[in-house]
Amino acid sequence: MLYIIRHGKTDWNEQKKLQGRTDIPLNAEGRKMALEAAERYRDVHFDICYCSPLVRAKETAELLLAGRNIPIVTDDRLVEMGFGEYEGIENSYEIPDCPINVIFQHPEQYTTSVGGSETFEELYARTGAFLKEVVEPQLRQGKDVLIVGHGAMNSSIVCQVRGIPRKDYWSAGIENCKLMKLS
Repeated sequence: MLYIIRHGKTDWNEQKKLQGRTDIPLNAEGRKMALEAAERYRDVHFDICYCSPLVRAKETAELLLAGRNIPIVTDDRLVEMGFGEYEGIENSYEIPDCPINVIFQHPEQYTTSVGGSETFEELYARTGAFLKEVVEPQLRQGKDVLIVGHGAMNSSIVCQVRGIPRKDYWSAGIENCKLMKLS
């Protein structure tokens, strides 16, 4: 089985700031969410956990799996989508004609980088390679795999696994610390 979960909340989530690859830690609520998820999902079997190297995802994985003797392996291909110069921007929706909003409002139209942001093609290439090279062989061996990641990065995996078209990209979203079973 393949499972995916998004990290707990951070101060930037609360402030509606684009985090991207900026390494923001969990806040107190985020740590509480991860501990509650640990209790909620304690009976779900995982053989291995793959995790983004960003601190908010690593801390979520550590709290979620504490005491379970499940290896946590970081992989750079699971880092959040890069939003370039727009990382740290607050409430981009409230800024008329903010170029980064195309990613969120019309993902099917986002075909070239905006302000140094990562393209969907780049995101899909790295997460797709991770799925093919790391996850699929383990699933064929009957392993239960958990991925701990981020909103946009997780959506790229969900869309690829479930064949969701890019226009519906954000419909694949996962709430903070909610486990999704993908296969």
